[in-house]
Amino acid sequence: MGLFSRNKPKIKVQTTKKDGYSGWVKCTHCHEMIHANELQQNLHCCPKCNYHYRLSATQRIETLADKDTFVEKFTEFKAADPLNFTDTEAYKERVTKAQASSGRDEAALVGVCKINGVETAVGILDFSFMAGSMGSVVGERLTKVIEFAISEKLPLVIVSSSGGARMQESIFSLMQMAKTSAALAKLHEAKLPYISILTNPTSGGVTASFASLGDVIIAEPNALICFAGPRVVEQVIKQKLPPGAQKSEFLLEKGLIDCIVNRFELKDKVSVFLKFFTGNERSFAEVDASSFPKLSAKLQKLIQLKEPAIWAKS
Repeated sequence: MGLFSRNKPKIKVQTTKKDGYSGWVKCTHCHEMIHANELQQNLHCCPKCNYHYRLSATQRIETLADKDTFVEKFTEFKAADPLNFTDTEAYKERVTKAQASSGRDEAALVGVCKINGVETAVGILDFSFMAGSMGSVVGERLTKVIEFAISEKLPLVIVSSSGGARMQESIFSLMQMAKTSAALAKLHEAKLPYISILTNPTSGGVTASFASLGDVIIAEPNALICFAGPRVVEQVIKQKLPPGAQKSEFLLEKGLIDCIVNRFELKDKVSVFLKFFTGNERSFAEVDASSFPKLSAKLQKLIQLKEPAIWAKS
Protein backbone atom coordinates (compact mmCIF):
# COMPACT_ATOMS: atom_id res chain seq x y z
CA MET A 1 0.00 0.00 0.00
CA GLY A 2 3.04 2.23 0.04
CA LEU A 3 2.17 3.26 -3.47
CA PHE A 4 -0.98 5.01 -2.25
CA SER A 5 0.28 6.33 1.11
CA ARG A 6 3.44 8.12 -0.01
CA ASN A 7 3.41 11.89 -0.47
CA LYS A 8 2.52 13.21 -3.87
CA PRO A 9 5.50 14.54 -5.80
CA LYS A 10 5.70 18.29 -6.03
CA ILE A 11 4.97 19.03 -9.64
CA LYS A 12 5.29 22.60 -10.79
CA VAL A 13 2.21 23.53 -12.80
CA GLN A 14 2.83 26.13 -15.50
CA THR A 15 -0.31 28.23 -15.80
CA THR A 16 0.90 30.53 -18.56
CA LYS A 17 2.18 29.45 -21.91
CA LYS A 18 5.81 30.34 -22.54
CA ASP A 19 6.89 30.33 -26.12
CA GLY A 20 8.96 32.28 -28.59
CA TYR A 21 5.98 34.38 -29.68
CA SER A 22 5.37 36.03 -26.32
CA GLY A 23 5.11 39.80 -26.88
CA TRP A 24 5.24 39.49 -30.67
CA VAL A 25 2.54 40.53 -33.12
CA LYS A 26 2.14 39.94 -36.84
CA CYS A 27 1.77 43.08 -38.94
CA THR A 28 -1.63 43.12 -40.62
CA HIS A 29 -0.12 44.72 -43.72
CA CYS A 30 3.22 43.02 -44.43
CA HIS A 31 2.69 39.97 -42.12
CA GLU A 32 6.17 40.35 -40.60
CA MET A 33 6.66 39.65 -36.90
CA ILE A 34 7.15 42.76 -34.73
CA HIS A 35 7.71 42.98 -31.00
CA ALA A 36 5.03 44.98 -29.20
CA ASN A 37 7.63 47.15 -27.47
CA GLU A 38 9.24 48.02 -30.80
CA LEU A 39 5.85 48.89 -32.26
CA GLN A 40 5.07 51.18 -29.33
CA GLN A 41 8.44 52.93 -29.51
CA ASN A 42 7.88 53.41 -33.26
CA LEU A 43 4.70 55.46 -32.68
CA HIS A 44 2.61 52.38 -33.57
CA CYS A 45 4.05 52.24 -37.09
CA CYS A 46 5.39 48.98 -38.48
CA PRO A 47 9.21 49.29 -38.67
CA LYS A 48 9.21 46.92 -41.68
CA CYS A 49 6.55 48.42 -43.97
CA ASN A 50 5.64 51.72 -42.23
CA TYR A 51 1.98 50.69 -41.86
CA HIS A 52 0.32 53.22 -39.54
CA TYR A 53 -1.81 51.57 -36.86
CA ARG A 54 -4.65 53.48 -35.22
CA LEU A 55 -3.96 55.63 -32.20
CA SER A 56 -6.36 56.38 -29.36
CA ALA A 57 -7.25 60.02 -28.70
CA THR A 58 -4.86 60.09 -25.74
CA GLN A 59 -2.01 58.63 -27.80
CA ARG A 60 -2.70 61.14 -30.56
CA ILE A 61 -2.46 64.04 -28.10
CA GLU A 62 0.86 62.65 -26.85
CA THR A 63 2.27 62.65 -30.39
CA LEU A 64 0.98 66.14 -31.33
CA ALA A 65 0.91 68.32 -28.20
CA ASP A 66 3.85 69.62 -26.23
CA LYS A 67 4.21 67.76 -22.95
CA ASP A 68 1.72 68.75 -20.21
CA THR A 69 0.15 71.53 -22.28
CA PHE A 70 -3.14 69.89 -23.27
CA VAL A 71 -6.24 71.05 -21.38
CA GLU A 72 -9.48 69.19 -22.17
CA LYS A 73 -12.63 71.29 -22.59
CA PHE A 74 -16.39 70.89 -23.01
CA THR A 75 -16.64 67.61 -21.13
CA GLU A 76 -20.04 68.69 -19.77
CA PHE A 77 -21.72 67.45 -22.96
CA LYS A 78 -22.73 63.80 -22.48
CA ALA A 79 -24.36 61.23 -24.74
CA ALA A 80 -28.15 60.99 -24.64
CA ASP A 81 -30.70 58.75 -26.37
CA PRO A 82 -33.19 61.18 -27.94
CA LEU A 83 -34.88 58.48 -30.05
CA ASN A 84 -34.86 55.63 -27.50
CA PHE A 85 -33.16 53.70 -30.29
CA THR A 86 -32.85 49.93 -30.22
CA ASP A 87 -31.64 47.57 -32.92
CA THR A 88 -30.04 44.32 -31.78
CA GLU A 89 -29.09 46.21 -28.64
CA ALA A 90 -30.29 49.39 -26.94
CA TYR A 91 -28.27 52.49 -27.83
CA LYS A 92 -27.72 53.30 -24.14
CA GLU A 93 -26.14 49.88 -23.65
CA ARG A 94 -23.87 50.36 -26.65
CA VAL A 95 -22.67 53.69 -25.25
CA THR A 96 -22.03 52.15 -21.83
CA LYS A 97 -20.00 49.31 -23.38
CA ALA A 98 -18.04 51.75 -25.53
CA GLN A 99 -17.21 53.85 -22.49
CA ALA A 100 -15.98 50.77 -20.61
CA SER A 101 -13.87 49.42 -23.49
CA SER A 102 -12.35 52.74 -24.63
CA GLY A 103 -11.98 54.48 -21.29
CA ARG A 104 -13.55 57.61 -22.79
CA ASP A 105 -16.98 59.16 -22.33
CA GLU A 106 -17.40 60.01 -26.04
CA ALA A 107 -15.71 59.71 -29.41
CA ALA A 108 -14.48 63.34 -29.44
CA LEU A 109 -11.67 64.75 -27.32
CA VAL A 110 -11.37 68.54 -27.63
CA GLY A 111 -9.34 71.20 -25.91
CA VAL A 112 -6.36 73.50 -26.24
CA CYS A 113 -2.63 72.77 -26.29
CA LYS A 114 0.69 73.97 -27.63
CA ILE A 115 2.21 72.41 -30.74
CA ASN A 116 5.91 73.26 -30.77
CA GLY A 117 5.05 76.36 -28.77
CA VAL A 118 2.05 77.48 -30.86
CA GLU A 119 -1.19 77.78 -28.84
CA THR A 120 -3.76 75.72 -30.77
CA ALA A 121 -7.35 74.53 -30.40
CA VAL A 122 -7.56 70.81 -31.14
CA GLY A 123 -10.20 68.15 -31.73
CA ILE A 124 -9.48 64.41 -31.90
CA LEU A 125 -11.84 61.62 -32.94
CA ASP A 126 -11.24 58.28 -31.21
CA PHE A 127 -12.06 55.25 -33.38
CA SER A 128 -12.13 52.97 -30.34
CA PHE A 129 -15.39 54.64 -29.22
CA MET A 130 -18.13 53.33 -31.51
CA ALA A 131 -15.82 53.63 -34.54
CA GLY A 132 -15.35 57.35 -33.92
CA SER A 133 -18.90 57.92 -35.15
CA MET A 134 -20.29 61.46 -35.10
CA GLY A 135 -23.30 61.81 -32.84
CA SER A 136 -24.79 64.97 -31.39
CA VAL A 137 -22.21 65.15 -28.58
CA VAL A 138 -19.29 64.81 -31.01
CA GLY A 139 -20.76 67.54 -33.21
CA GLU A 140 -21.42 69.81 -30.23
CA ARG A 141 -17.92 69.40 -28.77
CA LEU A 142 -16.29 70.09 -32.14
CA THR A 143 -18.52 73.13 -32.71
CA LYS A 144 -17.69 74.46 -29.25
CA VAL A 145 -13.94 74.11 -29.77
CA ILE A 146 -14.25 75.86 -33.16
CA GLU A 147 -16.14 78.73 -31.50
CA PHE A 148 -13.51 78.78 -28.75
CA ALA A 149 -10.80 79.10 -31.41
CA ILE A 150 -12.67 82.06 -32.90
CA SER A 151 -13.14 83.83 -29.57
CA GLU A 152 -9.50 83.31 -28.54
CA LYS A 153 -8.11 83.89 -32.06
CA LEU A 154 -6.42 80.49 -32.15
CA PRO A 155 -5.60 78.21 -35.09
CA LEU A 156 -7.50 74.92 -35.23
CA VAL A 157 -6.35 71.33 -35.79
CA ILE A 158 -8.80 68.42 -36.05
CA VAL A 159 -7.65 64.81 -36.38
CA SER A 160 -10.31 62.56 -37.92
CA SER A 161 -10.68 58.81 -37.55
CA SER A 162 -14.28 57.82 -38.03
CA GLY A 163 -16.79 55.50 -39.62
CA GLY A 164 -19.11 58.46 -40.26
CA ALA A 165 -22.41 59.61 -38.76
CA ARG A 166 -23.84 57.64 -35.84
CA MET A 167 -26.88 55.79 -37.15
CA GLN A 168 -28.42 55.37 -33.67
CA GLU A 169 -29.09 59.12 -33.57
CA SER A 170 -30.48 59.36 -37.11
CA ILE A 171 -31.26 62.97 -38.14
CA PHE A 172 -29.65 64.34 -34.96
CA SER A 173 -26.35 62.91 -36.18
CA LEU A 174 -26.75 64.20 -39.74
CA MET A 175 -27.43 67.71 -38.43
CA GLN A 176 -23.89 67.77 -37.02
CA MET A 177 -22.52 67.90 -40.58
CA ALA A 178 -24.21 71.25 -41.18
CA LYS A 179 -23.46 72.57 -37.69
CA THR A 180 -19.71 71.88 -37.78
CA SER A 181 -19.46 73.17 -41.36
CA ALA A 182 -21.24 76.42 -40.42
CA ALA A 183 -18.89 76.90 -37.46
CA LEU A 184 -15.88 76.40 -39.76
CA ALA A 185 -17.31 79.01 -42.14
CA LYS A 186 -17.22 81.50 -39.24
CA LEU A 187 -13.63 80.44 -38.49
CA HIS A 188 -12.76 81.17 -42.12
CA GLU A 189 -14.43 84.60 -41.89
CA ALA A 190 -12.30 85.31 -38.83
CA LYS A 191 -9.23 84.54 -41.01
CA LEU A 192 -8.02 81.79 -38.70
CA PRO A 193 -6.31 78.68 -40.12
CA TYR A 194 -7.79 75.19 -39.90
CA ILE A 195 -5.61 72.14 -40.50
CA SER A 196 -7.48 68.87 -41.06
CA ILE A 197 -5.59 65.62 -40.46
CA LEU A 198 -7.13 62.48 -41.96
CA THR A 199 -6.14 59.10 -40.55
CA ASN A 200 -7.17 55.52 -41.27
CA PRO A 201 -10.12 55.34 -41.69
CA THR A 202 -11.99 58.59 -42.32
CA SER A 203 -15.34 58.02 -43.97
CA GLY A 204 -19.06 58.83 -44.19
CA GLY A 205 -20.50 62.07 -42.86
CA VAL A 206 -17.19 63.09 -41.30
CA THR A 207 -15.47 63.05 -44.71
CA ALA A 208 -18.48 64.84 -46.19
CA SER A 209 -18.28 67.69 -43.67
CA PHE A 210 -15.56 69.14 -41.45
CA ALA A 211 -12.78 66.67 -42.41
CA SER A 212 -12.73 67.97 -46.00
CA LEU A 213 -12.92 71.68 -45.17
CA GLY A 214 -9.38 72.32 -43.98
CA ASP A 215 -7.27 75.14 -45.33
CA VAL A 216 -4.60 72.46 -45.42
CA ILE A 217 -5.64 68.78 -45.56
CA ILE A 218 -2.99 66.33 -44.39
CA ALA A 219 -3.31 62.54 -44.50
CA GLU A 220 -1.29 59.72 -43.02
CA PRO A 221 0.18 57.15 -45.44
CA ASN A 222 -2.12 54.43 -46.78
CA ALA A 223 -5.18 55.82 -44.98
CA LEU A 224 -8.66 54.89 -46.20
CA ILE A 225 -10.49 58.17 -46.93
CA CYS A 226 -13.93 57.94 -48.49
CA PHE A 227 -17.65 58.56 -48.15
CA ALA A 228 -18.76 54.97 -48.80
CA GLY A 229 -16.30 52.11 -48.46
CA PRO A 230 -14.86 50.34 -51.53
CA ARG A 231 -16.99 47.21 -51.05
CA VAL A 232 -20.21 49.26 -51.00
CA VAL A 233 -19.17 51.30 -54.03
CA GLU A 234 -18.31 48.17 -56.02
CA GLN A 235 -21.68 46.62 -55.18
CA VAL A 236 -23.49 49.75 -56.39
CA ILE A 237 -21.57 50.39 -59.62
CA LYS A 238 -21.11 46.65 -60.37
CA GLN A 239 -17.41 46.98 -61.18
CA LYS A 240 -14.05 46.86 -59.45
CA LEU A 241 -12.38 50.07 -58.30
CA PRO A 242 -8.86 50.92 -59.50
CA PRO A 243 -6.02 49.56 -57.32
CA GLY A 244 -5.46 51.76 -54.27
CA ALA A 245 -8.63 53.77 -54.85
CA GLN A 246 -9.81 55.73 -51.80
CA LYS A 247 -6.38 55.49 -50.19
CA SER A 248 -4.50 58.69 -49.33
CA GLU A 249 -1.89 58.22 -52.09
CA PHE A 250 -4.65 57.92 -54.72
CA LEU A 251 -6.47 61.00 -53.35
CA LEU A 252 -3.24 63.03 -53.33
CA GLU A 253 -2.80 62.24 -57.01
CA LYS A 254 -6.39 63.36 -57.71
CA GLY A 255 -6.04 66.58 -55.67
CA LEU A 256 -8.47 65.86 -52.83
CA ILE A 257 -5.78 66.21 -50.16
CA ASP A 258 -2.75 68.49 -50.01
CA CYS A 259 -0.04 66.22 -48.65
CA ILE A 260 0.80 62.91 -47.01
CA VAL A 261 2.96 63.12 -43.91
CA ASN A 262 4.57 60.30 -41.98
CA ARG A 263 3.56 60.17 -38.32
CA PHE A 264 7.14 60.84 -37.21
CA GLU A 265 7.10 64.18 -39.02
CA LEU A 266 3.48 65.14 -38.41
CA LYS A 267 3.96 67.38 -35.37
CA ASP A 268 6.81 69.32 -36.97
CA LYS A 269 4.96 69.78 -40.25
CA VAL A 270 1.76 70.91 -38.51
CA SER A 271 3.72 73.44 -36.45
CA VAL A 272 5.39 74.76 -39.62
CA PHE A 273 1.98 75.39 -41.17
CA LEU A 274 0.67 76.96 -37.95
CA LYS A 275 3.62 79.34 -37.69
CA PHE A 276 3.35 80.22 -41.37
CA PHE A 277 -0.36 81.05 -41.22
CA THR A 278 -0.46 82.86 -37.86
CA GLY A 279 1.01 86.15 -36.72
CA ASN A 280 0.76 87.84 -40.14
CA GLU A 281 -0.33 91.42 -39.55
CA ARG A 282 0.12 92.81 -43.07
CA SER A 283 -2.61 92.81 -45.71
CA PHE A 284 -1.90 91.63 -49.26
CA ALA A 285 -2.02 95.22 -50.54
CA GLU A 286 0.90 96.13 -48.26
CA VAL A 287 3.20 93.49 -49.80
CA ASP A 288 5.36 95.05 -52.49
CA ALA A 289 6.44 93.22 -55.60
CA SER A 290 10.04 92.89 -54.42
CA SER A 291 8.91 90.56 -51.61
CA PHE A 292 7.36 87.97 -53.96
CA PRO A 293 10.59 86.01 -54.69
CA LYS A 294 11.28 85.76 -50.96
CA LEU A 295 7.66 84.70 -50.30
CA SER A 296 7.88 82.08 -53.06
CA ALA A 297 11.07 80.65 -51.56
CA LYS A 298 9.40 80.50 -48.15
CA LEU A 299 6.43 78.63 -49.59
CA GLN A 300 8.75 76.18 -51.31
CA LYS A 301 10.56 75.57 -48.03
CA LEU A 302 7.22 75.09 -46.32
CA ILE A 303 6.24 72.15 -48.49
CA GLN A 304 9.61 70.40 -48.45
CA LEU A 305 9.92 67.01 -46.79
CA LYS A 306 12.76 64.60 -46.29
CA GLU A 307 10.78 62.19 -48.46
CA PRO A 308 9.42 64.24 -51.42
CA ALA A 309 7.73 61.12 -52.83
CA ILE A 310 5.03 61.29 -50.15
CA TRP A 311 4.49 65.05 -50.45
CA ALA A 312 2.18 66.98 -52.71
CA LYS A 313 3.44 67.68 -56.20
CA SER A 314 3.97 71.37 -56.82
